[in-house]
Amino acid sequence: MNYTVYDLHNCQRGERIQVTLQGSAANVRLMDSCNYNNYRNGRRHQYYGGLAKQSPVVLSIPRSGHWYVTIDLMGLRGTVRSAIRKLPNPLPEIREAALSTVPSLVRNIPPSGLESQNMDVEYDVFISHASEDKDDVVRPLAHALQTRGLKVWYDEFELKIGDSLRRRIDIGLANSHFGIVVLSRAFIRKGWTNYELDGIITKANTGEQVILPIWHEITKQEVIDFSPSIADKVARSTSSNTINEIADEIVELINSKKDY
Repeated sequence: MNYTVYDLHNCQRGERIQVTLQGSAANVRLMDSCNYNNYRNGRRHQYYGGLAKQSPVVLSIPRSGHWYVTIDLMGLRGTVRSAIRKLPNPLPEIREAALSTVPSLVRNIPPSGLESQNMDVEYDVFISHASEDKDDVVRPLAHALQTRGLKVWYDEFELKIGDSLRRRIDIGLANSHFGIVVLSRAFIRKGWTNYELDGIITKANTGEQVILPIWHEITKQEVIDFSPSIADKVARSTSSNTINEIADEIVELINSKKDY
């Protein structure tokens, strides 16, 4: 039996796995170690999932343990390519506040705190990255863009002691016209970077933001396995371009679209 298997290793109950398919419909199964062993040996097994006719598919880990995802065309025709990634945990549920607790709606008084200080600030670019890539790529790139006149949302420029990281990121994402994504192996492993990437992709899909991918010490196949939609976009690589060359090209692109 031909199939593709993804070893998720140890997962926690409630974690979410996104499966992306390209091509034909396919059977998607989420199984623990015992059932996966039965599956690969052609024995009766239990699984979560089923026939996926649309992509992406999101599966939730039902209990903590070692899990696998398999993709196969058993009983189907065609070919299929697949990729998976773990999604960040959902944010806490928004609970509607009473109108009397929202000053800007009741007494025309601007809200206090972090949001009122920053929601009107616009940025040319938001840089999403893993901390492991700061020294080699991100910090030099952020400074290069800033010295060339761009307004850059970069955590070392924006975060102050005591700030809420999530709120600052949300503000940066909401108010940036371009999203630079520094893709690396460390980026793929991080939870915060996936949260940021989801925000950038959402804005890109609505036409509010342009994604500018930069590949750092990562292969095209690794990017495809992580996100086929990102792999399909024109990117620059630190293996073939210097930081200054990448910065110059980004500035030229942004300046050509300054009517936003």
